[in-house]
Amino acid sequence: MDLVVGPGPLRGGVRAPSSKSVAHRALVCAAASSAPTFVECTDTSQDIDATARCLAALGASVEAVPGRGFSVSPVPDAVAGPVTLDCGESGSTLRFMVPFAAALGADATFVGARRLLERPMAPLEDALAAHGVSVSRGDGRLRAAGRLTPGTYAVPGDVSSQFVSGILMASPLVGGPVSVDVSGPVASAPYIALTASVMGGFGRPVSVETRDGGTVYAADGTGRLAAPGGAVEVEGDWSNAAFWLVAGALGSEVAVTGVDRASAQGDRAVTAALALLGASVSQGARWASASVGEPRAATLDVEQTPDLVPPLAVAAALAPGTSRITGTARLRIKESDRVATVAACLRAVGADVSVEGDDILVRGGKPLPGGTVDAANDHRIAMMAAVAATRCEGPVTIRGAECVAKSYPRFFDDYAALGGTVREVRP
Repeated sequence: MDLVVGPGPLRGGVRAPSSKSVAHRALVCAAASSAPTFVECTDTSQDIDATARCLAALGASVEAVPGRGFSVSPVPDAVAGPVTLDCGESGSTLRFMVPFAAALGADATFVGARRLLERPMAPLEDALAAHGVSVSRGDGRLRAAGRLTPGTYAVPGDVSSQFVSGILMASPLVGGPVSVDVSGPVASAPYIALTASVMGGFGRPVSVETRDGGTVYAADGTGRLAAPGGAVEVEGDWSNAAFWLVAGALGSEVAVTGVDRASAQGDRAVTAALALLGASVSQGARWASASVGEPRAATLDVEQTPDLVPPLAVAAALAPGTSRITGTARLRIKESDRVATVAACLRAVGADVSVEGDDILVRGGKPLPGGTVDAANDHRIAMMAAVAATRCEGPVTIRGAECVAKSYPRFFDDYAALGGTVREVRP
């Protein structure tokens, strides 16, 4: 689906969609608990649905209640017979489900779409192999067989925090204490903190200890998680709220509700990043907004918050001076090579941008004429292009705009409800 959007500012209020990062974790923890749990998740997406689908394949009862969430009954203690888990395009689903299925002793084959099985998995596969699970690949599939054992799992810190989170969330099913020894600096550490926060809500604290230049995360794996009783709420998503906040910083008048100021989501750092770029930011307990301040260039280190790069790059393109976005190495293994596609998106709408190694340099402050953007099957590139269109002199055509369904299916509906121009281009 190709859409023509903008130009022109947006105005009004918008509710942030449910956080898929929290939803993944809440669904997995509910499936590893001792009793049924209702996961209150008012929005879903292709990625959230992938996790729900995989948990059902492993024997959990997962009933979707449209507009409300998921009713989840736990997985059995073991899975008999081979199972196939379709992870769609969700990297979180794959990296969480491989250790989770292995903790149940499942003979599990994992399939996925597009680039999913090309993403780095070797460190996780090695950690699982040291604990009784064999992992093999072939014909575009990944197979894990065997049953995980308790103990210490060694994982490098420079690839994906999801490896750590996946092992921690599988720990209630392995029958003994589990620790994850992460060597070196921990990339995207806020996502592990988010996992610990959700597990804590299910009565299972995760301890964190710095040791010998690394970090050790530990959880008691001697029994299932405690069902919290009542509903577990999935809060609003800061990663997607960031696009609306950037629109505000560029001149739109948008207030985002449903985002928790005290959230464990690392991407709430978008407010601080926008302040560095000169925007005026306002926040309450459950809302946030941004407006034009005194735009200026800045250096932004995104190693811990890589999903913020697409919206922040747009803000940088309208700020006078040269901004440098650093710490982007892991963006190359997202739905697209997101270093390349962020730069390509900005160039397509007329911005001056270059890439130096893993740094993105944006020379901002000049008018953007608009143009045609290939979303590259990357939901964040499509949303980035739409936000850029609010400040372009002409419209922006987004090719493959339907990819927003991965994380935010109603994005363009919300865009139109805020007064934005959205028109589908028919072949």
